[in-house]
Amino acid sequence: MNIREMVAAITKEILQAQYREEQEKAPRVLYVFCDSQAHEAYGDHFIQLKKYGICHDILFLDGETSSWLGMHQIECGGAGKILAADEYAPAPLEVPAQYEGIVIPEIDLDNAARIATGLKGTIKAEIVFSALVTGKFVVVGADSPGLKRADRRTLQTLALPPAYEQLFRQHVEQLKVLGVEFAEQKRLAERVIARLKGKRQGQERSHHATVSERVDAEEAVFSGRLLTADWVYSQPRLRETVLQVKKGTIISPLAYDAMRERSITIRMLGKG
Repeated sequence: MNIREMVAAITKEILQAQYREEQEKAPRVLYVFCDSQAHEAYGDHFIQLKKYGICHDILFLDGETSSWLGMHQIECGGAGKILAADEYAPAPLEVPAQYEGIVIPEIDLDNAARIATGLKGTIKAEIVFSALVTGKFVVVGADSPGLKRADRRTLQTLALPPAYEQLFRQHVEQLKVLGVEFAEQKRLAERVIARLKGKRQGQERSHHATVSERVDAEEAVFSGRLLTADWVYSQPRLRETVLQVKKGTIISPLAYDAMRERSITIRMLGKG
């Protein structure tokens, strides 16, 4: 292997490692759909989320107490029941742990009542309960008719009768009290983006405060894998100081030039 091939291989490896890290760090939300066809109307939502660097997974309900997340079948038990489940699948209560938030485009009277009264026993009820208890956001379609898709097909009707509609709205108001957010179905992606953007800005403010505190000291610390000129220029208070980097950090030539301009000295952690 000549030098050019070696450099190309190393560069490719670095870029692949960075991509994997970015994917792991990217915020992720879970969309819960009534069946395997309900997601088709939300293709634009997923494009919009991708543009903002937000990943999403889709969970398809296979019934009230079973669902599919990727290749895993997730099942929950009703009162006094234990259902056979995929050996590697999480329980419904465990699902929200790996997501920033949960999106449910449609909520029905049954599940709204369960969630509002703290009952479990269905996939939606247990996921929402777990998400709210652990501080994750839950966004639900505000224009949900209150009838399941399967019920609409079976009964050939699109709306609840007035008495049931009033009961459904009462449960919706209780869900809001519990912390569930409601948005128009066509604006669910916008609500997710706004939610995560606000959280990210708060984290960035916290991060910048931490960086500023380090830069104020005699020595600053860079903990990434690739040190670029853009990063150096993004730290206005990083001047005439010592910048510590960990072993294996790659420093671009432009970063060296930027540090020379600012009289920054590099020190390898553990090596001097």
